[in-house]
Amino acid sequence: MRVSRHLVEARRERLVTMIAQYGYLPVQELCRRLGISEATARRDLSGLEKEKKVRRTYGGAISEYDSRFPSFSERRDQSKSAKRKIAKASLSYILPGSTCFFDAGTTIYAIAEAFREHPIVPLKIVTSNIPIGELLAGIPGVEVFLVAGRLLSRQSVLLGEIARKSLKFWRFDSAFLSAEAMNPNGIWNSQAAIVEQQQAVIRRTRLAIFCLDGRKLRRNAPHFLLPWNKVDVLLTEVPRRELLQAGIRIVEARYSSALDKRKAANRQPPAKR
Repeated sequence: MRVSRHLVEARRERLVTMIAQYGYLPVQELCRRLGISEATARRDLSGLEKEKKVRRTYGGAISEYDSRFPSFSERRDQSKSAKRKIAKASLSYILPGSTCFFDAGTTIYAIAEAFREHPIVPLKIVTSNIPIGELLAGIPGVEVFLVAGRLLSRQSVLLGEIARKSLKFWRFDSAFLSAEAMNPNGIWNSQAAIVEQQQAVIRRTRLAIFCLDGRKLRRNAPHFLLPWNKVDVLLTEVPRRELLQAGIRIVEARYSSALDKRKAANRQPPAKR
């Protein structure tokens, strides 16, 4: 039976929305979510690729968002001074003998660079960031582990359901996390799959440290991650008074200026969520 054109277009719009939310979805998952056959899914993907709405990959499709997303190397050159300040201050939250998670993002990469210059050992580092894994592997006293998952090449990050499942084997003393936006409502990110992975990390972490430079202030992003009352620590070069002017009310115990030299060991740990 031939399906009417408007039903096909509606289904394809749903397909585009799902792929945009997750960055990547395999054909089998698309079939399950939409209740369609593999042949129908492949026809839909072929049509959407011609319209430049998705890009087909082996076994699935990726959002065109990923192909337009600035590459890791392009983003490394943004806000270098702020990232160095954040990176320097972040080392006070790393204690010998602990297990840390390093998220994707160029600010987190700057933290890895600072750590390489002043290693704190022994230490276990788990990361979804390929360049960080390459940078820190081989430091005496440091064990580096990569999560499993699909590689988004321009973002240099391992992501997806397999990556989230691989996190269940870990518990972290501290996690250094990135995001795309901070505003009065909280912290936001660019893709649903990234948010889901970060939430999985946070559930397994004693101290979640969000490392956000001033470019992220007053910005919006599509997917909500956390309200401020659920954030353990915000590490930024932005003065607290500027955060207040932007409508961000974060209590002193959860705020850490990148110019602050106090050690994490001297702080009271945040209340558990």
